[in-house]
Amino acid sequence: MLKGRKILLGVTGGIAAYKAAVIIRLLVKEGAEVRVVMTPLSKEFITPLTLATLSKNPVLVDFFDPEDGRWNSHIDLGLWADLYLIAPATANTIGKMAAGIADNLLLTTYLSARCPVFLAPAMDLDMLAHPATVANIGRLRSFGNNIIEPDTGELASGLEGKGRMAEPEAIVKELAEFLSKKKINNLPLQGKRVFINAGPTVEPIDPVRYISNHSSGRMGIALADEASRLGAEVTLVLGPVNIRPSDENISIVDVKTASEMMDASGKAFQSCDIAILAAAVADFTPIKASPAKLKRDGGETMIALRSTEDIAASLGKVKRKNQLLVGFALETDNEIDNATGKLQRKNLDLIILNSLRDEGAGFGRNTNRITIIDRNNNIDKFELKTKDEVASDIFRKIISMTR
Repeated sequence: MLKGRKILLGVTGGIAAYKAAVIIRLLVKEGAEVRVVMTPLSKEFITPLTLATLSKNPVLVDFFDPEDGRWNSHIDLGLWADLYLIAPATANTIGKMAAGIADNLLLTTYLSARCPVFLAPAMDLDMLAHPATVANIGRLRSFGNNIIEPDTGELASGLEGKGRMAEPEAIVKELAEFLSKKKINNLPLQGKRVFINAGPTVEPIDPVRYISNHSSGRMGIALADEASRLGAEVTLVLGPVNIRPSDENISIVDVKTASEMMDASGKAFQSCDIAILAAAVADFTPIKASPAKLKRDGGETMIALRSTEDIAASLGKVKRKNQLLVGFALETDNEIDNATGKLQRKNLDLIILNSLRDEGAGFGRNTNRITIIDRNNNIDKFELKTKDEVASDIFRKIISMTR
């Protein structure tokens, strides 16, 4: 039930913070993607390095990155998550949440989150029973927050009573049960059909050699997972890659050559509402592939090539008024002009520009830096982000154009 889910974990400054490590391990084992935000005081109980290593994502504590001053957006965190779990939730944090106080990144993210919020309180028995805490928890319940009841047992103070944070296994089980029952009728792409193509193509020269490129398919696969998370019915036409989407609800059509990619893309485009052409399709293919392995004879070998069909241009010609067509442009110079020209020539509604001159962007990487250009020549530039985050940025723009 947690595979492919995006879980944001908030860790506050209590002795039970050590259990956050176990929660992360369990969530990751179940296939969830986990990001962590910590309060400054929580670092006294467990290190960000530990939680970053277990979650395989950077841990955020401050509003700004102390190294380069980059803004850590609480809004992006809140939009990214399918569910926000705060564990442990101390009496201090619970009180601030109930009062709408936002003096750290964890709290500002809480006030910005649109997803379900779960709290696992952890404190001494008298603190938990205090009328102020009881009222604060009641108020948070009235806001629609979910409270995971603490256990009874030995507390850090040496006293016995209710206040121990629920065990990680019980917390993860409760999240899984909730997400399995969660209605998705209000998701922004509910009822939409999204077609995405991704990955490279391979154009055979002979039975053992081919022409291809370095595309890993990661960007297109991240887009497919994000579209499904947002409620869409997704068809992914996928070239030969070594990775697959995490969401089992995605319909995958495996192809190899540019010709196969064209045929499958054309069929998927007929019934879709949104099409995203993220594949790195070969521009040329051998006119005739040799049926036998070509032998080296010491001289020059010439391979005659012909152009492959331009998928974006072909679909742009038959695009209906109620369809949104998104393309990609990988450029090395005159990036904005070249991408804008491609958008216009191929009748696209949106184009995603990548530059090979940007460090950390391009083929075979887990990160990307994009510029989005729409048909009205609005240009939005983004910083370097993970491809999952880039997929969220792209769909935020798409959703704004389909309303």
